Amino acid sequence: MTARAALTIAEILDQPALVPLWPTVGRALGLAESTTYQLAAENRLPFEVIRLGRRRVARTVDLHRFLGLAGNDDSAGAATPTPSVEHVNESTGQQIRSAQ
Repeated sequence: MTARAALTIAEILDQPALVPLWPTVGRALGLAESTTYQLAAENRLPFEVIRLGRRRVARTVDLHRFLGLAGNDDSAGAATPTPSVEHVNESTGQQIRSAQ
């Protein structure tokens, strides 16, 4: 099985209110599928995991807060984090991240 790339900030910010534990939460945290489910089973993820039948989901706002993407309620008018954009330098083939 090939490993999937971690989610970008833009992909994380573009999620519905509830997101599946795998692949969304696991990939956002940079975890493997088995590790994601193991941490959830041990109640060691940094936010609540909600069971919906056989599915396990997390609130997107909790994921954003943990990743530092949620605005602070105390700082009205604070700037929203800007998602980064990845570009490839054509001469070197190197990936370059820049704010949008």
